[in-house]
Amino acid sequence: MIQYIIRRFLYAIPLLLGVNILTFVLFFIVNSPDDMARMQLGQKHITEQSINNWKHQHGYDLPLLWNAEKQGETKITQTIFYQKSVGLFLFRFGVSDSGRNIGADIKERMWPSLALALPTLCVGLLVDVTFALLMVLFRSSYLEKAGIVLCVTLMSISSLFYIIGGQFFMAKILKLVPISGYDDGLAAIKFLVLPVLIGVFSGVGSGVRWYRTLFIEEVEKDYVRTARAKGLTETQTLFLHVLRNALIPILTGVVVILPLLFMGSLIMESFFSIPGLGSYTIDAINSQDFAIVRAMVFLGSVLYVIGLLLTDISYTLVDPRVRLS
Repeated sequence: MIQYIIRRFLYAIPLLLGVNILTFVLFFIVNSPDDMARMQLGQKHITEQSINNWKHQHGYDLPLLWNAEKQGETKITQTIFYQKSVGLFLFRFGVSDSGRNIGADIKERMWPSLALALPTLCVGLLVDVTFALLMVLFRSSYLEKAGIVLCVTLMSISSLFYIIGGQFFMAKILKLVPISGYDDGLAAIKFLVLPVLIGVFSGVGSGVRWYRTLFIEEVEKDYVRTARAKGLTETQTLFLHVLRNALIPILTGVVVILPLLFMGSLIMESFFSIPGLGSYTIDAINSQDFAIVRAMVFLGSVLYVIGLLLTDISYTLVDPRVRLS
């Protein structure tokens, strides 16, 4: 078990290194510091001196990989790669192009993202699995056919429709919840109810169809026929055997959502003015703050790799045969 976890952890190191190098290439070679300066200054006629001043203020005037003018280890440390990319492995995100402490911003904004994403994930998973099991329970009936049609219909509607429609109907017409905004502590609940409901409802169509497909495959297997032959009811068979044996693909589906627990939802947070990491990333893109975007790209990669690692560990708990692979 421990060797399996260590092996999976070691697999993640070259992956993160590759993401870091690719991010560095995109931000500093494909898009050079001179290009960043021109976009930030935003002037039609920018002098070379103003570009050099901006690069010096933000630490972009150093060589990319090797500083031949320095001595000893400073040949490596006094480079853009070392100061802007290596520190990311130690979660030293540095300062944004606008002068803000990125690490402090992330610590502050991660909590609103968690407050939105965690209940959306838990409630959405419960609703999707429950309705999928009900559709399997009533398979080959009009209820299942109606459920499939409803799922396809919900999948065909853009998530923006749910957001705008929910804000118009629930907030503007019925005035049950605020249309947008956020507050600290328990006062934030009234601002989170609507985005959580929309997040759950907008994912019901694809989620239910996905889990229904998994359960349909399981109910055709031999162990289910054996359970029925022993006298178990269809409900007992579904919840005691089919659901348990479908946990591995369920866990695989959940891992895709895990990074959103910290990274937040870009669209949802922007529409509802929730000060989470999703809106933080959108604001950085709009303001062309490349330091924040670079930090969020790497952080998202780290969280996704951690999610994959946790999923591999959970596989060993659900199916001990995985430990031997």
